[in-house]
Amino acid sequence: MALITEMLENHPAGARTSDPRLLTECLRTCGECAQVCNACADACLAEEMVADLVSCIRIDLDCAEICATTSAVLSRTSTTGPATASLLHACLAACAACAEECQQHASVHQHCRICAEACRRCLNACEKLLASLS
Repeated sequence: MALITEMLENHPAGARTSDPRLLTECLRTCGECAQVCNACADACLAEEMVADLVSCIRIDLDCAEICATTSAVLSRTSTTGPATASLLHACLAACAACAEECQQHASVHQHCRICAEACRRCLNACEKLLASLS
């Protein structure tokens, strides 16, 4: 059992969503996406044609920050409030933008292909969690 699952199951406030598996998956993919986006930005900075990747780097960093914040908030608060829905919408938008930008470079830079995939996974998990809250 994943530690985050175990933590959620043993939280004194009890279950915070109708489907704790969706919350766990969203937490996992947001954390992973934040790490992958940071790594992609760093990899872009190491490319010879770094000037061509400035927009990608900025979007990577924005997405990383939004995903990390989403994960942090979801892990410590009720997932039913209006702020949670707004945060999930922001994460969806950041992941969609980052996936689109990175996909443009994916044929040349494998790190961008990996980042686009991580963003799509996170977007999917956030969509599912958001739908379960409605």
